[in-house]
Amino acid sequence: MDSNDERLSYRRAAPALLDLEAVLDRIISRLAARYSRSFSRETVESYVEECSWQLAARARLGLHLPVLIERFADQRLGALARGLGLSPKPVPEVLFVCTENAGRSQLAAALLRHRAGAGVRVLTAGSEPGEGIAPVVLRLLGEQGLDVGEEFPKPLTAEVVTAADVVVTLGCGDACPVRPGRRYLDWELPDLIGLDIESARSVRDALAVRVDTLVGELLPDSAPTT
Repeated sequence: MDSNDERLSYRRAAPALLDLEAVLDRIISRLAARYSRSFSRETVESYVEECSWQLAARARLGLHLPVLIERFADQRLGALARGLGLSPKPVPEVLFVCTENAGRSQLAAALLRHRAGAGVRVLTAGSEPGEGIAPVVLRLLGEQGLDVGEEFPKPLTAEVVTAADVVVTLGCGDACPVRPGRRYLDWELPDLIGLDIESARSVRDALAVRVDTLVGELLPDSAPTT
C-alpha cells in the first residue's frame, strides 16, 4: 500500500466528528494557505483528518481538541516540507522521543528550548502518547521558572524523524524509525513516574547536563543562558 492509499484508509477510518466538521474546514483552509507553496489542499486535508483521527481517540482532550489538531497537523506538515527540502531549514532540529511523550521528552525539550532559544528547533513525540504532561514535569520546570509552552503528548510520525538532525530517545526502545543521515542518541535515564521529588530533580539535572553538551555541539559559539 502506498502513502496515498494509507492516507485514504485513515480518512475512511476516522471517527465521526460531525460537531468538528466546520472547525476542521477552517483549520484546513488556514494550513492550506500557509503551505500553498509546498502542498495541495488535498494533501493538507488528508493530514488534518489523519491528525484528528489520531488525537480524537484520546477523549480527555475535550474542548482543546481542535487547537491540538491544528498544532499537530502544522508540525507534521512543516516537518514534511523541511524534510523534503520544500521550505528553508535555518537551524538544527532535535527530536526528543519517549514512550508517552509526557515526561522525560517534554522535560528535555523545555530545557533545550531555554538553553538554545531560537538557535535550535525542538520537537517531541511518543511511541504511545499519554493524555497530558506529567505533573512532575510541570513542577520540575516551574522550580526553574520554565514551562512546556504549547507542548502536548503526540504520536511519533515519520515526518518529524525525517526532518530531525538529531533524534534523542529516552526509554522508547526500538519504536523510533531509523533514517539515514540522522544522529541518534539514547539517553538512559529513569522514568519520572513513581520517583520521589529528589530523585526526579536528579533526572532533571542529568538532562540539563546532557542538553548543555548537545547545545555546545550544535551551537559551538553560543553562550550559556543565565
